[in-house]
Amino acid sequence: MKMRNQWLTLPLSSGLAAALLTGCGTQSASSAKDSDSVVVGMSDDVLATDPASGYDPGSWLLFNNVFQSLLSFPKGATQPEPEAARKCGFTDQSTKVYRCTLRDGLKFSNGNTLTSKDVKYSFDRMMRIKNGTGPAIMFPMLDRVETPDAKTVVFQLKFPDATFPSKIASGAGSIVDHREYPEDRLRTDGQAVGSGPYKLDSFDEDEAVFSVNSDYSGDAKPRNEGVTLRFFKGDRKALKQAVENEEIDVAYRGLAATDIADIERDSDQRTQVVEGTSAEVQHLVFNVKDPVAGKLGVRQAIAYLLDREALVDQVYQGTATPLYSIVPAGIGSHNTAFFDTYGARPQRAKAAAALRDAGITDKVRLTLWSTPSRYGPATDEELRAIAKQLNASGLFEADVKSVAFDQYEKDIKAGKYGVYVKGWVPDYPDPDNFTQPFFGKGNVLSNRYQNSTITGKIIPSTAAQGDRTATDKEYGRLQDIVADELPILPVWQAKQYAVVRDGVYGVESCLDASTVFRFWELSKD
Repeated sequence: MKMRNQWLTLPLSSGLAAALLTGCGTQSASSAKDSDSVVVGMSDDVLATDPASGYDPGSWLLFNNVFQSLLSFPKGATQPEPEAARKCGFTDQSTKVYRCTLRDGLKFSNGNTLTSKDVKYSFDRMMRIKNGTGPAIMFPMLDRVETPDAKTVVFQLKFPDATFPSKIASGAGSIVDHREYPEDRLRTDGQAVGSGPYKLDSFDEDEAVFSVNSDYSGDAKPRNEGVTLRFFKGDRKALKQAVENEEIDVAYRGLAATDIADIERDSDQRTQVVEGTSAEVQHLVFNVKDPVAGKLGVRQAIAYLLDREALVDQVYQGTATPLYSIVPAGIGSHNTAFFDTYGARPQRAKAAAALRDAGITDKVRLTLWSTPSRYGPATDEELRAIAKQLNASGLFEADVKSVAFDQYEKDIKAGKYGVYVKGWVPDYPDPDNFTQPFFGKGNVLSNRYQNSTITGKIIPSTAAQGDRTATDKEYGRLQDIVADELPILPVWQAKQYAVVRDGVYGVESCLDASTVFRFWELSKD
């Protein structure tokens, strides 16, 4: 979904692609112990405070804590449950009409009552503004929103979509106060008014300060008095030093694999590394119209030569795991199509045969394109390691070029790159979110790949299936097609990490496949 500029930042820091990281802001040197708030440091910026715009992990972190959605993902869950709603459900088996009834007593943090009018306004506004960096692209199925009364919301869909509940449970479903947000443009004052468990007190380039929202009505039970989010703007050394010096309570997003290893090795009991589950992934993407990468034999040779185990061991020091399909482990319908087709270890003979079958007898000259910080500090190193693997076979003459992210995205859309890296942080934990964004209409890869079976049959049929376990066969077929045709090559699946100061608790409840970082679960002595 950038669709979400969710394109990932790194296995352990991640994501979910957030802000472009430049320079280091001024950080307070005071001890986090002296603060009543839990102080969280991260390398991502928050790119937006208006839910109609933000589609990056930093912004969704804010949305998930300041705003309510009709549904939400409880800790560890892969199915959404009611949040601002008392109940929700499809009204028939067609999965085209979805009805929600709101809780009693809902209020925004400014004291205004939240009604169905605000829910309709939020979705209508998002779709009207249709911001290029916003989540409107997640809702091509949405026809209209109806409000029979103040507590009832009815979503009429253009076509069946059984994953609609998961989509509105994400940051994209954030409900805004219709009195506070203009209907046809973004709010630009850096403020946010929601009905979630926290309210945004202040926001600048260095930090965002949140306090508990006393008007909140929902299931979250805050275990702290507030949270201060400090932005380290890509300076992972400063982030590491801040948690080691107890200037922050939690380091979340941005530490490199070497930092995690150093902290685990040198820990003096003042800090602890917390590991959680993750569905973040990274792929090599092939432009199938490129003169070199467009040849299936070249793509197959790369797939036969890629040594994922070596990459995650040498570059990421075990903070990621090899990925052998486009649907990661832990998500329904996952299979191992790329392992089954290309194996786990380099197979030079099969790579050479693939090239011969494509009529290629000379070394393949190839550039792997990277971007230095968007997907984490080790991305360039990873691409260089892949190039080294290819060159070691004697079949390739590969090099690596790294480009600043803005130019990188423009060049990809213009079709200038043959092979490039992309990461993905999911909006919701369903195989739909690892397939439709990549292969559906308006997909995020810009790699010129088309397959009518995937886009015309498998994606529509799986989206319409209310019983998600019943989609395993079709999603398996989709994964097998991708392994055969190779528009992308899965590389690794992330693990989530955070480093916490002694006396800080609850971080393990913030690190799961839903990618929701729950402020309310954090506490400290």
